[in-house]
Amino acid sequence: METYGKILLVAMPVFLALVLFEKWWGWKKGEDTVRNMDMISSLSSGVTNVTKDVLGLSLAIISYGWLVKQVAIIQVNNIWLTYVIAFLALDFSGYWIHRIQHEYNFFWNNHIIHHSSEEFNLACALRQSVAGFVKLFVVFLLPAAILGVPEKVIAIVAPLHLFAQFWYHTQHINKMGFLEKIIVTPSHHRVHHAINKEYLDKNYSQIFIWWDKWFGTYQEELKEVKPVYGITRPAQTWNPIKINFQHLWLLIKDAWRTKSWKDKLRIWLMPTGWRPNDVEEKYPVYKIEDVYHFTKYNPANSKALMAWNWVQLIALLLFVSYLFANISYIGSPGMFLYGLFVFLHVYAFTDLADRNASAIVWELIKDIYAIGIIYKQQDWFGASKLFQDIAQVMIAYFIVSAIVTACFVVKHRKEDMTIGAATPNVV
Repeated sequence: METYGKILLVAMPVFLALVLFEKWWGWKKGEDTVRNMDMISSLSSGVTNVTKDVLGLSLAIISYGWLVKQVAIIQVNNIWLTYVIAFLALDFSGYWIHRIQHEYNFFWNNHIIHHSSEEFNLACALRQSVAGFVKLFVVFLLPAAILGVPEKVIAIVAPLHLFAQFWYHTQHINKMGFLEKIIVTPSHHRVHHAINKEYLDKNYSQIFIWWDKWFGTYQEELKEVKPVYGITRPAQTWNPIKINFQHLWLLIKDAWRTKSWKDKLRIWLMPTGWRPNDVEEKYPVYKIEDVYHFTKYNPANSKALMAWNWVQLIALLLFVSYLFANISYIGSPGMFLYGLFVFLHVYAFTDLADRNASAIVWELIKDIYAIGIIYKQQDWFGASKLFQDIAQVMIAYFIVSAIVTACFVVKHRKEDMTIGAATPNVV
């Protein structure tokens, strides 16, 4: 956990710089593919995901270390070959895990956040799940385990394999010649993120595109079919924590509401999007039928609200950077208390971005919780060693944050009432 946290201290500013560069590049070319609120939502989603990972909030039913001990036949001694095998094994495993996440109702919940953006850009690459608390698919690393690839090698290669999937989330790179036959390119991945019927559930590969070609899920990007991005049941929120559990909540409600016991059981492993007939008829859910004619989620926001969300995002990045840099010092249970604060922070300011009145409730919960920690510790997890008056500064920030959020909630309510009053009732 500590090592991964230190890696992220370097990776986070690099990813942020690249996201902002893409925004600038698109603006310069007159082809801006990055909406501000969408970008903030994506970045905050990335923060929740890496916080969960650094805190180790997941459980493997079968660990890779145990699997190696049980099935290893040989031990590859060449260090470079060991790393190559590990990388290929992770890519093979990634293909099948990715495919299963797309094809089965229950597992789609662990991946829906990644596809929830209605844009396609580097920021959306950071939309990663916090919902996958139980890891079930280590069995797909069986080829590496049989060859005796050590667990520590997998642990080193896995973050590199993940980071290598960042760059191809862009619309600014066209087809790449012969590389299209070998690696996953932006063109391949645009197809994967598209909801056009020609493109749905294609190109699951993560680094090497040959898995899709071998297993029958490859689709080339077509000149005559411009990709449209998102999910067919739109998330309709900037709140990444809500998005992470939307699909699961729908499954739970459908399983409860259906009268068929058979459907209550099979709904979890049916193809993604399947619902019992009686529930679908009585409780319809909006689904995009015509991908070329739908309205993207874009609640009204002012320049002031946009600026405030950037302030909150920057504060969030500073908070998590301190956590990752000092996780061994903070220790347990402190790091979990800190993690809860991070999640409350994300929930509160993205709820405000959605113009929800409940944002003030979540903001107050976050601020009271944080001030309670400061009162209890007479510090902020040891941060006074960096700045003696940090506690007083942070209390002031939390008070200001609550006041500003309350002002926006009141402002939004007045605006909504004015719009409502101006809209005549249709009988």
